[in-house]
Amino acid sequence: MLIALGLATVGLMALFLVRQLVYPMPYREVIVECAARHDVDPDLVAAVIREESRFRPRAVSPRGARGLMQLMPPTAEWVAHEHGYPDEKDLDLFDPEVNVDLGTGYLAHLLKHFDGSIPLAVAAYNRGMTRVTSWVEDGVWCGSSHKVHRIPTEETRVYVRRVLRSYAVYGILNWITPSPERSGILD
Repeated sequence: MLIALGLATVGLMALFLVRQLVYPMPYREVIVECAARHDVDPDLVAAVIREESRFRPRAVSPRGARGLMQLMPPTAEWVAHEHGYPDEKDLDLFDPEVNVDLGTGYLAHLLKHFDGSIPLAVAAYNRGMTRVTSWVEDGVWCGSSHKVHRIPTEETRVYVRRVLRSYAVYGILNWITPSPERSGILD
């Protein structure tokens, strides 16, 4: 009995360390709120943020993408316009609330465009909706998570694998150790 209790304690401590060090979720409240507003799984939003910026709100890519969800300014302006932001030209993409709201809105748009296909939406988040649509139409990639190896660009192939892995891990961690903010989502 003591051995089982000791193993359980060690397992919980390891799980805590994985959650805190390897798969943290800073900005949890913002993520959960924006995910609920746009009807997107918060674990998917966290996975995208983890792989895009490692939760660094001031991250800037070599191509000019900004913030937690690494939004390009024209994409952010388009999403802001679609969602009725008053001044889409003056968006602070380094503000976590603005960035996560716009990034989640864009992710919701991609999910809707691709009929809920997470692999296709994630690929389009990285490579662009037009490009990914052409891959599907040309029969290059069907959008299956089991056929990610068919994605023609290495950057997108690696990105999709990483986001899908992070999405699965966040799902497991949040199922085993749900946060108070997610309790309503899990009911």
